Amino acid sequence: MDAPKAKITITLRPEVLADIRERVAAGQARSVSAYVEHAIVGQLAAEADFDALLAEVLAETGGPLTDQERASARRVLHGGAA
Repeated sequence: MDAPKAKITITLRPEVLADIRERVAAGQARSVSAYVEHAIVGQLAAEADFDALLAEVLAETGGPLTDQERASARRVLHGGAA
Protein backbone atom coordinates (compact mmCIF):
# COMPACT_ATOMS: atom_id res chain seq x y z
CA MET A 1 0.00 0.00 0.00
CA ASP A 2 1.31 3.45 -0.91
CA ALA A 3 2.07 5.94 1.83
CA PRO A 4 -0.33 8.86 2.16
CA LYS A 5 0.47 11.80 -0.10
CA ALA A 6 0.25 15.55 0.47
CA LYS A 7 -1.08 17.75 -2.29
CA ILE A 8 0.92 20.88 -3.19
CA THR A 9 0.98 23.39 -5.99
CA ILE A 10 4.13 24.01 -8.04
CA THR A 11 4.88 26.28 -10.96
CA LEU A 12 6.80 25.02 -14.00
CA ARG A 13 7.77 26.58 -17.28
CA PRO A 14 5.31 25.42 -19.96
CA GLU A 15 8.00 23.61 -21.95
CA VAL A 16 9.08 21.64 -18.87
CA LEU A 17 5.52 20.57 -18.18
CA ALA A 18 5.08 19.61 -21.84
CA ASP A 19 8.19 17.42 -21.67
CA ILE A 20 6.91 15.70 -18.54
CA ARG A 21 3.48 15.12 -20.07
CA GLU A 22 5.15 13.58 -23.15
CA ARG A 23 7.00 11.14 -20.90
CA VAL A 24 3.78 10.27 -19.08
CA ALA A 25 2.01 9.70 -22.40
CA ALA A 26 4.89 7.45 -23.50
CA GLY A 27 4.48 5.37 -20.34
CA GLN A 28 7.75 6.51 -18.77
CA ALA A 29 5.92 7.72 -15.63
CA ARG A 30 2.52 6.99 -14.09
CA SER A 31 1.62 10.69 -13.83
CA VAL A 32 3.04 14.19 -13.71
CA SER A 33 3.02 13.96 -9.91
CA ALA A 34 4.91 10.65 -9.98
CA TYR A 35 7.50 12.12 -12.35
CA VAL A 36 8.04 15.20 -10.17
CA GLU A 37 8.20 13.10 -7.00
CA HIS A 38 10.78 10.80 -8.59
CA ALA A 39 12.90 13.82 -9.56
CA ILE A 40 12.72 15.28 -6.07
CA VAL A 41 13.58 11.97 -4.40
CA GLY A 42 16.59 11.70 -6.72
CA GLN A 43 17.72 15.23 -5.86
CA LEU A 44 17.38 14.57 -2.12
CA ALA A 45 19.43 11.37 -2.47
CA ALA A 46 22.14 13.18 -4.43
CA GLU A 47 22.34 15.88 -1.76
CA ALA A 48 22.56 13.25 1.01
CA ASP A 49 25.33 11.46 -0.91
CA PHE A 50 27.22 14.75 -1.31
CA ASP A 51 26.81 15.58 2.38
CA ALA A 52 28.14 12.12 3.33
CA LEU A 53 31.08 12.46 0.94
CA LEU A 54 31.91 15.92 2.30
CA ALA A 55 31.77 14.64 5.89
CA GLU A 56 34.07 11.75 4.95
CA VAL A 57 36.58 14.06 3.25
CA LEU A 58 36.54 16.46 6.20
CA ALA A 59 37.04 13.56 8.64
CA GLU A 60 40.02 12.32 6.62
CA THR A 61 41.61 15.78 6.46
CA GLY A 62 41.21 16.83 10.07
CA GLY A 63 37.66 18.11 10.19
CA PRO A 64 36.08 21.43 9.28
CA LEU A 65 38.25 24.47 8.69
CA THR A 66 39.17 26.51 11.73
CA ASP A 67 38.36 30.22 11.75
CA GLN A 68 42.06 30.93 11.12
CA GLU A 69 42.17 28.52 8.13
CA ARG A 70 38.98 30.04 6.74
CA ALA A 71 40.41 33.59 7.05
CA SER A 72 43.65 32.50 5.38
CA ALA A 73 41.73 30.90 2.51
CA ARG A 74 39.67 34.09 2.05
CA ARG A 75 42.85 36.17 1.84
CA VAL A 76 44.30 33.83 -0.78
CA LEU A 77 41.06 33.81 -2.79
CA HIS A 78 40.86 37.58 -2.73
CA GLY A 79 44.45 38.06 -3.87
CA GLY A 80 46.10 38.74 -0.52
CA ALA A 81 48.93 36.84 1.10
CA ALA A 82 48.10 33.82 3.23
